Amino acid sequence: MILEIKAPSPGESITEIEISSWLVKDGSYVPKGKIIAEIDSDKATLEISAPDSGKIRLKAKKGDIVSVGDVIGLIDTDSNLEEAPGVAPASQAPSAKKILYEKGIDTVKVGKILKKDALKANMGSFTTKTSRSFKISMLSKLRRKISERLVSVKNNTAILTTFNEVDMSQIFYLRNKFKEKFKERHGVNLGFMSFFTKSCVRALKLYPDVNAMIDGENKISFDYCDISIAISGPKGLVVPVLRNAEFITFKGIEQEIKRLYSRVQEGVISVDEMTGGTFTITNGGVFGSMLSTPIINPPQSAILGMHKIAERPVVINGKVQIRPIMYLALSYDHCLLDGREAVSFLLSIKESIEDPINYLMEYNPEKSLELF
Repeated sequence: MILEIKAPSPGESITEIEISSWLVKDGSYVPKGKIIAEIDSDKATLEISAPDSGKIRLKAKKGDIVSVGDVIGLIDTDSNLEEAPGVAPASQAPSAKKILYEKGIDTVKVGKILKKDALKANMGSFTTKTSRSFKISMLSKLRRKISERLVSVKNNTAILTTFNEVDMSQIFYLRNKFKEKFKERHGVNLGFMSFFTKSCVRALKLYPDVNAMIDGENKISFDYCDISIAISGPKGLVVPVLRNAEFITFKGIEQEIKRLYSRVQEGVISVDEMTGGTFTITNGGVFGSMLSTPIINPPQSAILGMHKIAERPVVINGKVQIRPIMYLALSYDHCLLDGREAVSFLLSIKESIEDPINYLMEYNPEKSLELF
């Protein structure tokens, strides 16, 4: 029996996908459930599994753009199981020239050789010339979409960025005091993101235009806070959403971020989980960034950039002290927001991060962190 492998739909609004890689060779035997291909869409990378065991025939090439529902491969379930599973026929084996090219050896200077010689070859066997090879490959559909969106933001918004610094001493104190109990009770670490998410929710309530967006000649204002959290995945940066973050506890935020992070790294994050969002938080500090100007995630109107925490000298009550300081950046669309609102929004985040017990925990950290 011949089974068709069709291009799956990553989401309701997606009509085309790209074959980013085949993980099996044409004509090889594949067992049921084996991951045979990866596909890219505008939103995410997905894996395709073999629907049954048999010999596979590829109907699309790596890099092809196909419509959802198109047949991209066939599986012959009646093929002989003894056909050397996983081994490509000789006609598909790499040539000696290809092997030498992959090893960086100049085939012009080598002359005629056999494949067996190429397999044993190394750079010193033929030439001492330093390799200066390069590789050209097509950007993935996801990376091309990211590029397209970033250029669109630049051309269609008036982006300004305002900066401030925040003393993380109180956050360090709370994390050091409660992290073990929090981890033991909830199974997740008490990180920085829950504090910043809570701070952003508070600031969005104080300055609701930051939680709005432009639609043509109209302004759309939201009475809920769907916070997009930027996460770096194997195929690029994606922004899954914390829905109704205004109602989520510290525990809930940390658990949901952990879940979304795992799904991004595994390549199984869904389009629905990345759709929407009224405001975005991105943390370049995890990569060591001291300062940056984050780009707005359209059609949102603002994005908060967190950065690396470093001990810096600051003046406290006329005395120089060493404090853990983080630089914050808020990029915003000046078409909708004035500088006063943007600066005030960022100051409110600074205020609540530097005094989280009063502004985020209602004077009771233990209750707010749900430890008991």
